[in-house]
Amino acid sequence: MEKIKFLLALWVGKFLAFATNLVAKGRGTNIPGAYANKIQKDFIRHFKGINYDNVFFITGTNGKSTTNNIIVHTLKTAGKSIATNLEGANLIGGIATALIKNASWSGTIQQEALCFEVDERSLPRIHEYLPAKNICVTNLQKDQVQRNGEPDYIYQKIKQAITKDTTLYLNNEEPRAKSFEDLAGKVIYYGVEKNETSFIKDGFYDVTLPCPKCNHKIEFQYYNVDNVGNFHCTHCDFQSEKEPHFCIKHIDFEKQTFECNGNTYEVPYKQPFFMYNYALGIAIANKFDIPTEKIQEAYSSFKNIGGRLETIDYGSKQIKYIRIKQENPETLQSAFDYIARDKTPKIFMLGLEQLEDFKPYYTNTFYSFDCDVNQLLDSNVERCICFSEAVAYDSANRLIYAGFDKDKISILPTDSDEEILKELDKHDCDNIYLITWLHKYEELTVDCKKVGESNGK
Repeated sequence: MEKIKFLLALWVGKFLAFATNLVAKGRGTNIPGAYANKIQKDFIRHFKGINYDNVFFITGTNGKSTTNNIIVHTLKTAGKSIATNLEGANLIGGIATALIKNASWSGTIQQEALCFEVDERSLPRIHEYLPAKNICVTNLQKDQVQRNGEPDYIYQKIKQAITKDTTLYLNNEEPRAKSFEDLAGKVIYYGVEKNETSFIKDGFYDVTLPCPKCNHKIEFQYYNVDNVGNFHCTHCDFQSEKEPHFCIKHIDFEKQTFECNGNTYEVPYKQPFFMYNYALGIAIANKFDIPTEKIQEAYSSFKNIGGRLETIDYGSKQIKYIRIKQENPETLQSAFDYIARDKTPKIFMLGLEQLEDFKPYYTNTFYSFDCDVNQLLDSNVERCICFSEAVAYDSANRLIYAGFDKDKISILPTDSDEEILKELDKHDCDNIYLITWLHKYEELTVDCKKVGESNGK
């Protein structure tokens, strides 16, 4: 009976995947799997031909999608067949959909490897039905407080999926992720050495975290990205490994190269947070004995899906949009740091909006206070434009508390694109940086074109 139910769910899923692709090509990343799971609760348990030693789950707060993309591109470059969810549908419906699309009509998976980005909250349930032997944890940070509460809640979720049969790939410089090391049968550490973009914190709003093992204070000697760097506990012996298994060294940000385990790699993306994604990708490639030259080839040709950097042309001005997870202070900090590296005159636009994950919607101001804005504000910012109906004044206050001249701040308590662009027109600087949520960026992309056409720009 279970086999019949599985085949029914599989065939329904394949039909929905086909139909969805006809209506909207490239969509349908969740619906086929969601319906299959309704027919059979443990649907993904029943696929045949899976070698669980070659199943990888990529989970954590930041870096799941990019890391998954790097791993899949590398394996494919080396001629490996792989089933994955590159579209980012990382709940159980998305995983089921990926399996449906890659399985035969009898439910057999013939790919050599399965590599899935997995939502950290959903990991235990997915792992119950699809017991991957390899779990990669990128980091655990404050994220989506309406949904996740605080990081220790997610820590307990991930913990449920780890057994002594698990091989863990852990970020050596992120304390919560590294502390899973005692739970698994085998641990592979990956990391990034101190480099020219590493930094220390000594500001009033700086925060640290309690040691995940003894609850005393964690101290960072330096950070490579926000809340990720060389650390030690002030009480117990918990600390970063001095020599992780895969460590990126000798980073040349100008030439866009680095070394890992004695080999040099040329890469298209040089932002510091990418380095951890590259390191994990090399670790997974090593599991499959992929030759170094194939990894080098894959890394030099890699193009990230759903890139984080976009541009909007508005007359003579170029608005550089940096995509962030507004529910996450680490991505906001990474965006601030990226802008700060441009020392030319600029206008900085900050539009932190109401968060609309599920109702009731909410706003917060504390993420901006978790971030260090001093380097950004000292990087030749001529004007800051703080907009949004929700928290424009709060955002402006954060900049004022950091010492920025309030006379150089424009406050727009509105979500009107017309008002935002009207304010931008008042200033001559053509170098614009924008941080806001994706929906507002998409609106501005359309309205910049409309306003530009009506003004003859």
